[in-house]
Amino acid sequence: MEKLRKRLLSMNFLIWALAVFFLSKSSTVSAQSFDFSGQVALEVRGFPDKSLLPGQVEGAQFSSFLEPEYRWRSAARDSLLKFTPFIRVDTVDDKRTHFDIREANWRKIAGDWEFLVGATRVFWGVTESRHLVNVINQIDAVEDIDEEAFLGQPMFQIARQTSVGRFEFFLMTLFRERTFAGRNGRLRTPLPVDTGAAVYENSAKEWHPDIALRYSHTLSDFDIGLHVFRGTNREPSLILSSDGQGFIPHYSVMTQAGVDFQFTRDAWLWKFEGIVREGQGTTFAAAVAGLEYTFFQVAESDIDLGLIVEGLYDGRDKLNFSDTRGRQIFPTIYDKDIFLGTRLAFNDVQDSSILAGFVTDVVDGPATLRVEAERRLGERMKIELIGQAFFEDAPKNPVSFFVQDSFVTLRISRFF
Repeated sequence: MEKLRKRLLSMNFLIWALAVFFLSKSSTVSAQSFDFSGQVALEVRGFPDKSLLPGQVEGAQFSSFLEPEYRWRSAARDSLLKFTPFIRVDTVDDKRTHFDIREANWRKIAGDWEFLVGATRVFWGVTESRHLVNVINQIDAVEDIDEEAFLGQPMFQIARQTSVGRFEFFLMTLFRERTFAGRNGRLRTPLPVDTGAAVYENSAKEWHPDIALRYSHTLSDFDIGLHVFRGTNREPSLILSSDGQGFIPHYSVMTQAGVDFQFTRDAWLWKFEGIVREGQGTTFAAAVAGLEYTFFQVAESDIDLGLIVEGLYDGRDKLNFSDTRGRQIFPTIYDKDIFLGTRLAFNDVQDSSILAGFVTDVVDGPATLRVEAERRLGERMKIELIGQAFFEDAPKNPVSFFVQDSFVTLRISRFF
């Protein structure tokens, strides 16, 4: 263990050494056709409560990450190459120490047509508490529990912008499996997930071709998106291993149709996301709907205050045992929930902001509170403070897995 800790500390040093190298080279890059930027960050996550499971990290968990981004654009501005690698080193959880290529693609624009080949990240959705329609990329779950970090997805994309909207076609293969915290990590399932033993429903496994179609359009104050997806489900089922000592991820083939909608009028934002999914147990529907209202220049200050209310519904059972032996688990914490949030934008030169959100289950009671605060330090540095507290102790609610895992994260980033 001590040798592993020293090796990880050495890798952390390597990240910062690489960052210094990139910083020293960035000034020589030509701005006409080649652009280089990125960030390096040092992070400490603290757990005030004793771990629920033996062997998990106690107290502080240190890590760092490096994410440079290289961009080349042709003189005609119609071709773009992008390469964004990502590496994180964690001193405790070896599963959280990982490397990924977030983006490595070539994009070509020809009139109203747009073509992309390679790995990229695609974001769909409008709601704050949950992104139901965001189905293209796999979640990088070891980064955080908020499901905001994504692995790069290899694909071929064709898009066309017309007067009646934007039409997109996606063809994907080389499926990306979800990452999970290791045995020593916090914020994990009661039993560790053996990602190396993943099972696929289709014999093509990770090479199964996935397809998606999307239509989006902005009309006056309305933004609407429609999509259909057919392919390997990014959300695995968890099967109890034969020895009962862990979970094995099972990836089924599913079909999903969905819609996202936003209406903007003055200080109001009305939002909706809804899906119907087939192929993950019984066909079910899920939706998030809500509104956000912003008070500008509160009390004659520069501060803007946003209030957010969203309702969440998921037709699955919280723990739905779907096969005859009761092995497959489809967990969801959002069956009938309410999200209450507030957003503070200080509109100062440091871009200071605070976002707080509270999710409560209307059946089981309070679930979780999350607060995110950030502030720039000078021109190239930023400090972030993220806290999440879990209050749920209802045994049927998956949030009870994390009842001892409330945490606070301090992150200092350097941009270049």
